[in-house]
Amino acid sequence: MSRLTLISHHLCPYVQRAAITLVEKSVEFERINIDLADKPDWFLKISPLGKVPLLRIEEEDGSEAILFESSVICEYLEETQAGAALHPADPLTRARHRGWMEFGSSVLSDLWGYETAQDAAQLEIKRKALAAKFATIEDALADGPYFAGSSFSLVDAVFAPVFRYFDLFDALGDGGIFDGLDRVKRWRKALSARVSVRDAVGEDYPQRLTEFLEKHNSILLRLPAAA
Repeated sequence: MSRLTLISHHLCPYVQRAAITLVEKSVEFERINIDLADKPDWFLKISPLGKVPLLRIEEEDGSEAILFESSVICEYLEETQAGAALHPADPLTRARHRGWMEFGSSVLSDLWGYETAQDAAQLEIKRKALAAKFATIEDALADGPYFAGSSFSLVDAVFAPVFRYFDLFDALGDGGIFDGLDRVKRWRKALSARVSVRDAVGEDYPQRLTEFLEKHNSILLRLPAAA
């Protein structure tokens, strides 16, 4: 059996995708967190893009391989590990799921702008962008509880870290991003209750995310509800 090590960061949502997939596949793995502000030399030598996650695969014969990019890691785990299938069997449906995984990455891009906004105007622009994207996916959701219905998929693994941000954001002020989106809200609730999702971050995640907002002088921390 291969020995798997996930090279990680405490907050990275892309790492969380891989961690969720590993747990869903019932794969044993070691997790090593690094400081992205002070990347160790050994990490830079094995990470072509200087980013996390990385999956280090050590074989019994002593050979080693490094995978980078979360989507690649998740697809590899789906293809090589036993356990419940996280991709649909039908090629067309599977391709659609891959498209929504990319859509999830575009949501994360807007989330970055939202959480690092330093003034009300910038925050509102990103709030509207996020609301529009969640309205788009509202129409794509099945009857639930997950993206495609009763089965957890890689699309769910992509969006669970997205929703996790709002556990803190909601406490700082209601942005109304999910207003009128009943399917999205139901989906968010179902994902937050899943063990693989809960265990994808440490107990200090809220504190670390708050420190991140402080570092970037986020206006979210200056909203009336956050005072």
